[in-house]
Parts: sequence; structure tokens; C-alpha cells
Amino acid sequence: MLGGTLLVVLVVVLAVLVARSSIRLIQQGNVGVVKRLGQFRAVRGPGVVFLLPFVDQLNRVDTRETPRTGDRQEVITRDNVAVTVNATIFSQVVDPQAALFNVSDYRVAIDQQARTTLRNAFGNVTLDQALSEREQLNASMQQQMESVTDKWGIRINRIEIVDITPPAPVLQALALQKQADQEKRAAVLQSEGQQQAAINIAEGQRQATVKAAQAEREAAILRAEGAKQATILDAEARAIAIGAVYGAIRNQAPDQALIAILQLETLAKVANSNNAKLVVPVEAAGLLGAAQTLKEALAPPTSKQ
Repeated sequence: MLGGTLLVVLVVVLAVLVARSSIRLIQQGNVGVVKRLGQFRAVRGPGVVFLLPFVDQLNRVDTRETPRTGDRQEVITRDNVAVTVNATIFSQVVDPQAALFNVSDYRVAIDQQARTTLRNAFGNVTLDQALSEREQLNASMQQQMESVTDKWGIRINRIEIVDITPPAPVLQALALQKQADQEKRAAVLQSEGQQQAAINIAEGQRQATVKAAQAEREAAILRAEGAKQATILDAEARAIAIGAVYGAIRNQAPDQALIAILQLETLAKVANSNNAKLVVPVEAAGLLGAAQTLKEALAPPTSKQ
């Protein structure tokens, strides 16, 4: 009875061991590399995998993108400045067979290759280039690593330089340089502002001068127009007055004797002016005698005592 119970227990234990060695579960994002008697057999995807008990061996490989943050390390730039650098590498297994059989431990290999690549990349640039050209450094490091990791079945998706820490004296020098650049930029902006203000003032004065000249021109034109209109109106008034006088004279039908008397009176008015010299036309000189004779003839006779 005891022997039978022991046999049953042994059978159950053996069944459990066989089940554990023959049935495996692979999670999503992983694959299983099957080896039979130490040799590569197949690559199994996620799900349930059946193996030959005690003959097949399963190695799980994570095929998801994995960020690997390296340790901080000191590197020397091309201008002999020692800086502390830290970078993160985003890698992914694309060939599980090569990752397991072409390198002993692909995780350690990626880490060591990253250290070597980081030192080489910073050794080819100056400190200023390292601080200002991180994108170019990232691309250069990724290209250098891919040339090595491709044969391991590893794809380097990208490399990000997390931190670059120069020595304290260099940081102080950079701070002074940054302050000088800011002061220079402020001085340039101030001078540009003053220049623009001077240009605006000059432009305003020019526009004011142009406006004043235009206003003076328009005023002169208006004054000329007014003088012209006044002259025209005065000439028209004189023409009307002359026409009225001439018409009145014609209506009265004056004879030569009346005309001569009018001319004589006009000459008398001219003679009474304050002019120092008097010019008498030749025709008027002949009228003097005739007018005098005419006056005597028309004068009423005086009574004799």
C-alpha cells in the first residue's frame, strides 16, 4: 500500500516536471529562441510554446524598444576640456538569433560600445560645438554605433545626450561670456533704438516741412487767385464806369467847344498837383488859345459905367 502511494507521487511529480519543461508562455513584446541540445532550433512568437521535455531549451528575448541610460563619464573634447557627459541609448532587438549567438551579452556590449562612441564623438569636437550642436553629435554617435550593432541584431533607434557638465572654471568663463553677449546685445538694441528714433524725428521734421511748404504754396495760390479776381473785378468796374460816362457824354451830343473846355479843366487840375514838373502835350497847347477865345465869346457882356 505504501509502495503504491509512493509510485503515484513519483508519477505526479514526473508529470509536473514534464509539463513545466514542455509548455511555456511567452508574453506580448517578447519572442522565444528555442535551442535543441544546445543548437538553434527556431524563434517562437508570443503565446503558448510546446517543447520536447528535457531536450529543448527556451530563451526569452525582449524585442521592445529599451532605453539604456549610461553612467556619467568624463570625456575630453578636441580643445582639451574635460567634461562629464551622460547619454541615453534607445535600442531594440530586431534579430533575436544574432543577439543571442553573435555576442555573449548584447546588453553589456551595447553599454561598452556606447562609452567608446561617446569618447570618440566628443574627442572630435570643441566644447562650444558640443554645447551648441547636440543634434549633430547624437546623429554621429548613432551612425557609429549602428555600424557595430547591426551584426548583433540590435537596432539603435536614437541617442540622446542628457547632460554635459564642464568644469567649474569653464562654467564661470561661460557665464561671463554669456553676460558679455547679453550686454553687447543690449547695447546694440539700444543703439538701434536711438537710430530709429533719430530717423523717426528726421522723418517727422521732413514731413512737417513738406506740409508747411504745401500750405504756403496753397496760400500763395489763393492770394494770387484773390488778387487776380480783385483785378478782374476792378477792371470790370472801371469798364462799366467808363462805359456809363461815355454813354452819358454821347447822349448829350457834345461839340468841339465843350470837349475843349473839359480838356482845359483837366489840365488845370493836373497843374494844381504837387508834382515839381508838368508836361503839357503839344495838342493841349493849341487848345489854350482856342479855349480862351471861346470863353470870351460865351461870356455875358459887362455893363459900362
